[in-house]
Amino acid sequence: MDTAPTRSASVRQDQVPFLEYPSAKREDLSRRQCLIYVIPGNPGLIAYYEPFMKTLRELLDEVEAKEERHYAFHIYGRNLLGFEDGDHEPQFGTSAAGVATEPFTLEDQIRCCCEQVQEANVSALGGDRVFDEIVLIGHSVGAYISLEIFNRHHHARREQQSSPWDNVNLKAGILLFPTVSHIAQSSSGQKLDMIRRTPFLDRSAHHIAKGFVNLWSHWMLATVISRFMGFPGHAAAATVRFLTSQDGIWQALHMGKDEMKTIAEEKWSEDMWEIQEAEADEAAGRGTKFFFYFAQKDHWIADECRDEFIEKRRQHEKGRTTIVIDEENIPHAFCIHHSESVAEKVRLWVQDIAGL
Repeated sequence: MDTAPTRSASVRQDQVPFLEYPSAKREDLSRRQCLIYVIPGNPGLIAYYEPFMKTLRELLDEVEAKEERHYAFHIYGRNLLGFEDGDHEPQFGTSAAGVATEPFTLEDQIRCCCEQVQEANVSALGGDRVFDEIVLIGHSVGAYISLEIFNRHHHARREQQSSPWDNVNLKAGILLFPTVSHIAQSSSGQKLDMIRRTPFLDRSAHHIAKGFVNLWSHWMLATVISRFMGFPGHAAAATVRFLTSQDGIWQALHMGKDEMKTIAEEKWSEDMWEIQEAEADEAAGRGTKFFFYFAQKDHWIADECRDEFIEKRRQHEKGRTTIVIDEENIPHAFCIHHSESVAEKVRLWVQDIAGL
């Protein structure tokens, strides 16, 4: 194994791409302001979710337009770190004083998402206003990151010590095709874990993959992805940008291998799944804290691990969890072709969370 010292690259927060769809009612002080924060999967480009977020915006506009509705929903999402060359410096692998920079780990992504949720809470509305409620939407590993954000928020609140979470009101999580336990046992996870466990591939897979991609011109890649793989415009453009970036492939593989060893046995406390006494009044009219949406068959989630996770949630008497198994054959990568269908479902869950 390569034991050379490494260090993480520095993050350029102002260069991390984001998408934002604010509510037209955000200045209405009579409405409860709700931030819906979208966390992507791996590869972590928020551009994959543009049709999903746009459709959800349109659907929530319809909800807000009804006179009896007293909510305003602000939709926001950012890239995960390392998937754009401009969001970090120096380039991965660059050596300084004998120490090489490496891509960001899953823990790095969790910490950054925690900071960004806190930052969006105090900056997105402007002035001194903060959001009355925050709903996290996580896809794939973004669902695991979402649960870790809830976990850290929960522990900070339980310790009753001053922290950046003090004015952050996390209300609920919507977890789409979630990879939240034993990901290495899935069919795709087994392949990626084999790369992680093979010393040569562990060190070189990203170089091999990048070398292969570099054999293709930008135009040829775009043609293959759009015409032969059938990707629509938004997904084709995001994929070409990801593949042709200097560090994107390395970041995706590095983070994916880290997922294989990190996302294993469930480690969250039972009370995280519950609505706490301090939240009870604000939770009136809302029966669910977490919505899980699983595929019938998912190459990133082993059936037995999914079923075991679901059974644990069902046996938890105080848990506020709703679990749905897809019946429409929507694939794990829903954001390629099925954004509108999933946005319709999410709209209903957001309404349930808001008690509408």
